[in-house]
Amino acid sequence: MRVLKIEAEGAMTSFRYPHFMQVVHPSFEMPPPATIYGHICSALGEWVSPEGLLFAYKFTYRCQVNDLEHIHVLTASTGRLKNTGEPKVLEGNINPFRRTLLFEPHLTLYINQPQWEKAFKSPKYPVVLGRSQDLFSYTSIEVIELEESEEAYFENTLAPYNMLVQFGKGIVELMPRYLDYNNKREAVFARYLILNRRVKVKDMLKYSPRQHFWTDPAAPRYDKLCLGLLFHSFVGDENETINFP
Repeated sequence: MRVLKIEAEGAMTSFRYPHFMQVVHPSFEMPPPATIYGHICSALGEWVSPEGLLFAYKFTYRCQVNDLEHIHVLTASTGRLKNTGEPKVLEGNINPFRRTLLFEPHLTLYINQPQWEKAFKSPKYPVVLGRSQDLFSYTSIEVIELEESEEAYFENTLAPYNMLVQFGKGIVELMPRYLDYNNKREAVFARYLILNRRVKVKDMLKYSPRQHFWTDPAAPRYDKLCLGLLFHSFVGDENETINFP
């Protein structure tokens, strides 16, 4: 399987839980699939069809920190000024909140579109991951050949929710999977399993027949095992997609 492998890093980033608006803005430990889709489209310079597009990644960061930020909430005042008759100026409040930031993030992204190598080497828009101010840099972009194996290890990655019974560990998260910009940014959510620690295939709970996994032979090895990759899609019925009205 030929894929495009991209290494990117930045100073910090944050993947805000979409339903938190006041007081605190916690962050996902891993970039949601919708964030990955936006990142891909930013490099290409256009909204590409999600059909047939697959990705896998490994994501790490040094530590979490909390920052105090402010939101300026403005409201239009009614009436006019007595002297000039002009409309009154906007009024507003400053709402402080605590945001969780991921310090020194590093992303290794795999995409099943090797023909996009040139586009990522010359991205159309500034490279960011997370918020618009979270600038990233590409440190390596190459096309590689993945290998298939029954043995592998997984770490710091996103796994399908239905693999929880096999891994027996990890954190289940409801994450934005895809934002449909052709339909008023309609959000599609899905459940995923965050593997924030190393897991070997031989340590998995064997509730299904023996599986084969894609592995990266060039990634660092652990106990003579190659890094396993779990690919995800942005559309379709996988991952028990949840649609909210």
